[in-house]
Amino acid sequence: QVQLVESGGGLVPAGGSLTLSCTASGIILTSKPVVWYRQAPGNQREWVAAITSGGATNYADSVKDRFDISRDNAKNEVYLHIYGVRPEDPATYYCTTPKPRGLGDYWGQGTQVTVSS
Repeated sequence: QVQLVESGGGLVPAGGSLTLSCTASGIILTSKPVVWYRQAPGNQREWVAAITSGGATNYADSVKDRFDISRDNAKNEVYLHIYGVRPEDPATYYCTTPKPRGLGDYWGQGTQVTVSS
């Protein structure tokens, strides 16, 4: 059974940094494409960063130059590094990876990021 678990969220001061982790079981996550989304209360879900199976990365314009996605093959984890946290960054952050045969995506339960002024 495939399971994704996000962690690393919490309260961070504006301008601070944090790293979110996506840990997988039942799948070699670091050989799959992974996408990070976020959703703030009352807002639509927003794609923020992605990494392909080959390691290429892509970022939403709203987070480019502040977010960095990376992975650790040995730990089977994918990370989202957030630098210079802004007031628009608080949200629940989710990692996803595609299911086989186009049957949708696996999702984690999310990890919440809040910002203190």
